[in-house]
Amino acid sequence: MTGRLILLGGGFSTDDDGLLDDWTLAHARVRRPRVCFLPTASGDAEAYAERFRACFGPRTDCEPSVLPLFRRELDDSALRDHLLAQDVVYVGGGNTANLLAVWRAHGVDRLLREAYAGGTLLCGISAGANCWAEGSHTDSFGPLTHLPDGLGLLPGSVCPHYDSEPGRRPSYRQAVARGRLPAGWALDDGAAALFTDGVLTETVSRVPGARLYRVSPDGSGGVRERPEPSRLLTPG
Repeated sequence: MTGRLILLGGGFSTDDDGLLDDWTLAHARVRRPRVCFLPTASGDAEAYAERFRACFGPRTDCEPSVLPLFRRELDDSALRDHLLAQDVVYVGGGNTANLLAVWRAHGVDRLLREAYAGGTLLCGISAGANCWAEGSHTDSFGPLTHLPDGLGLLPGSVCPHYDSEPGRRPSYRQAVARGRLPAGWALDDGAAALFTDGVLTETVSRVPGARLYRVSPDGSGGVRERPEPSRLLTPG
């Protein structure tokens, strides 16, 4: 079974046009996918969950649900059944380190690996993009830093908000140059990328100029930064 995941630089939590979410759902394995939102990285913030419900609830092209873990409602068997029944797992932003710790405490990391191997499309924004890689660039501990910890479904590292948060670009470049993070992918807000079995297969953007970059050591103490070709999404 092919494993697929999507890094999102936007979506329902930040954008009003729905372009990145429409594009994501179009890659689900069925025409009317079951979509489960995991707001773990925000501490299961109710406002975040309600925004997901408000955006996805009225849609006729999917079946949405929200999975809380801080006030967990499902036993181990029901938790596994629910996650493995999903066609899309959509992970929200927040604190990457806390997200990974909570998932591991509840065994969700293992279930997501199983879902991925079974063909479930995994996706997310910010912390929800970071979590899939071997390592990531994060503000989980306050200042921007490297987190050499992740699920490892995507080889290398991930840096979100590459163009929008002060310090992101130089800090991530430095982490890769010094070997604190492996070579990886830096994502502008407004861009999104699909990976199939760990290989980049499609890159899109909802605004002109938003890009995905491949960032790797140059062998001389610096980095190479290569922008990937991107298709601009349009309404309809």
